[in-house]
Amino acid sequence: MRYGLSNLSLVPLRAEASDRSEMVSQVLYGETFKVLDCRKKWSRIRLKSDSYEGWIDNLQFMEITKEDYTALNELPGKLSSDLVNFITTEDSQLITVTMGSNIAVTEFLKHKFEGHVVGDQQPKSTIVDTALLYLNTPYLWGGKSPFGIDCSGFTQMVYRLCGYNLLRDASMQATQGEALSFIEESEPGDLAFFDNDEGNIVHVGIIMEDHHIIHAHGKVRIDRLDHSGIFNHEKRSHTHKLRVIKRII
Repeated sequence: MRYGLSNLSLVPLRAEASDRSEMVSQVLYGETFKVLDCRKKWSRIRLKSDSYEGWIDNLQFMEITKEDYTALNELPGKLSSDLVNFITTEDSQLITVTMGSNIAVTEFLKHKFEGHVVGDQQPKSTIVDTALLYLNTPYLWGGKSPFGIDCSGFTQMVYRLCGYNLLRDASMQATQGEALSFIEESEPGDLAFFDNDEGNIVHVGIIMEDHHIIHAHGKVRIDRLDHSGIFNHEKRSHTHKLRVIKRII
């Protein structure tokens, strides 16, 4: 088994070993992973943070030993809480990093970071405040940053910044937590999931006060939530059909 570390920002994780392949997620600075398969240009990896798998360009990560992989994953959590900031490398070059990047690896990489960080688990009340930091971020399939994010990447990153782990895709996240029977039972910070006509869960958002929801649809936006689903006030219609509400915390 081989191991890797992302020493760049927002590296594409693709469905297949090709630059033209769909981006299914992104690997942020500081994320570690196992290398499951290695080819001339591409490696199939499994991320430590959420066990998500995909293909990454061999020029866009550094290989590390098993011992380093173990040691890095035992470090206390320390994530950048700035929307955008910079890492300074040993030779004084700059690397852009976005909110949620794992700053705990900087000493190992001989990098310096002087921005703000979060580490410990935060109260549930901080989830909505953290979500609002992404407001108006453009929707991007597979995205996980303030430059572009998808619905489940949004909920995953918000929870991660507050010290809690969610799986990557909406259908995966829907397997976590405790199901609630009614919207009235929900609290700000709970997750609402939505399905398509085939019954597959395809969307997720974070519940706010007064029957509102913040979610990534076109952009990270705030809409109304009712028993039918999400009501978009601009379109004056429902855009998503409610399936289940889950309490993770």
